[in-house]
Amino acid sequence: MPKLTVTVITRDEAANILAALDSVTWADELIVVDSGSTDDTVALARQRTDRVFVREWSGYSAQKNFAAEQASHDWILSLDADERVTPALAGEIRALLGSEPGAHGYDMPRVSFYLGKWIRTTDWYPDHQLRLYDRRAGTWAGEVHEGVHVRGTVGQLLADLQHFPYRDLSHHLQTIDRYTTLAARQLQARGRTVGMAGLAARPVGAFLRNYLARGGWRDGAVGLVVSILNSYYVFLKFAKLWELGRK
Repeated sequence: MPKLTVTVITRDEAANILAALDSVTWADELIVVDSGSTDDTVALARQRTDRVFVREWSGYSAQKNFAAEQASHDWILSLDADERVTPALAGEIRALLGSEPGAHGYDMPRVSFYLGKWIRTTDWYPDHQLRLYDRRAGTWAGEVHEGVHVRGTVGQLLADLQHFPYRDLSHHLQTIDRYTTLAARQLQARGRTVGMAGLAARPVGAFLRNYLARGGWRDGAVGLVVSILNSYYVFLKFAKLWELGRK
């Protein structure tokens, strides 16, 4: 039976780290890689595992690859500090590893809790995440919405991974600002450009997709807020790309 290492990368996650680690106490090993937290993240993590590393920030993928390299076992479950593994997902993973995995990596649906509600509409769900993988066949790549690139087959898990992405609207807007800057730079590096038509049409298309096609209307006011902010993310990403082009 393959053993499992859970890896978590952190920075200033004192409010989240214990709940994240407590959701995976059943794993064979827990590894935390911190990038210089100014709160109690490291001290709290050491209450749950002695495998805590502190290293300078080198990018999302680089930090996650470093964490996987420190693992004692080849099967990795990569968890963010604002995520939780439910008992149902834990049981599915343990059953899978107990029967010898038939794939090299496994995708799982992720559900987010936002403004007091689990969101199972809009672009936020099922938000598939490839987090369980054999490190001999998979590595992290990308700096915005980074992901595991698996050399081999990918299977699908059914139980949800829980996500608690934002404390409130202000935190959500701060995160949008940070990620759209990274996304715009990535688009520019790929040679992408945008004009007035794209700036006008893309956010409208994103709102219609989120609110109508993907059912945001079913979540009432919260679904409307999510749909508007998802379209704002699209607008800001391409507005920043446009700005970079002018420079």
